[in-house]
Amino acid sequence: MDDAKAQIRDAEFDLEHCHIRAPFTGRIGTHLVSVGNLIAGSRAATSPTTLLATLVSLDPIYLDFDMSESDFLTFSRGRAQTKEGAANKVEIALSDETQFKRQGTLDFVDNALNRSSGTIRARATVSNPDLFLTPGEFGRVRLVVGASAPTLLVPDTAVLPDQSQHMVMTVARDGVVVPKAVEIGDLRGSLRVIRSGLAPNDQVIIDGIPHAAPGTKVAPQDGAIRYAAGDSQG
Repeated sequence: MDDAKAQIRDAEFDLEHCHIRAPFTGRIGTHLVSVGNLIAGSRAATSPTTLLATLVSLDPIYLDFDMSESDFLTFSRGRAQTKEGAANKVEIALSDETQFKRQGTLDFVDNALNRSSGTIRARATVSNPDLFLTPGEFGRVRLVVGASAPTLLVPDTAVLPDQSQHMVMTVARDGVVVPKAVEIGDLRGSLRVIRSGLAPNDQVIIDGIPHAAPGTKVAPQDGAIRYAAGDSQG
């Protein structure tokens, strides 16, 4: 009698688990089985189970990316110098976007570098209320490692190598071309960061550089410097 009651309870338990409820809100893909198909399953995981469908989370959505060792060191040093939480923001641009308008929060960095690739895996959580972002898409990522600060930027084509240093051509008040040695930083799209050597009011020659020899007099004209975010990948 007790054995029969145990079998009934076991059957009721199995019946209750015939209804499958998703553990999170998301979107389900195509069903892999149809009515009448034979499926397999085991509570003890002693036999292969049948995959019924795949469910993905959309809001929020996870963005997985790899950082190179040099980028990881820059990020770690920047995070150590900022307030708590200030270095956990990421900016995202999709493959067809030139501006980093989307934002997310860095919530995971792996505990070891992959020595075969020289990278470390990281993950950001991104809000996706309009469900526009789709799992499997590619994008570019920028890590925010500190508060914004004024930075001098010039076109990378305006920076000239000169043996062991770099030079930019400037125009003095009297119209004479004057070369200035500068210390350069990283590349931001098509623009080069100038760490030192230039003042904010310096006139930098950005076009016609081959014709601007030091000491010659020129008639400068105003030009536009544009930041092309799509030129580089974060």
